[in-house]
Amino acid sequence: MLDVLTLKSLLGLDPGDISTDSALAFALEDAEEIILNYCNISQMPKGLEKTAYRMAMDLYRNEQPGTMKGSASGSVSSIEEGDTTVSFNTSSYDEAYAASLLKVYSKSLNRYRKVAW
Repeated sequence: MLDVLTLKSLLGLDPGDISTDSALAFALEDAEEIILNYCNISQMPKGLEKTAYRMAMDLYRNEQPGTMKGSASGSVSSIEEGDTTVSFNTSSYDEAYAASLLKVYSKSLNRYRKVAW
């Protein structure tokens, strides 16, 4: 069973800080859903729990669920020197990363993958 406290520990977050709990729970549920859908199975195998935690860590770090998009914490998209203008991306979401997420874990997931008709 995947739990938020374990994920907090793996991410180095304060276990007493509950402000990230819903975002962490979402990352765990998302990772589990991705695994179940990719493998065409209905229950998380014990052998994929560590993979699920790794995926949840990557999802949490990359997508930053629960944070406001478009804030100044996003990556810089352009800088002008005359009259000093700095523009930020409206989202720090990396599409190349999202497309590669399954490729990173496919070796582990393929051992549990079942053919779906």
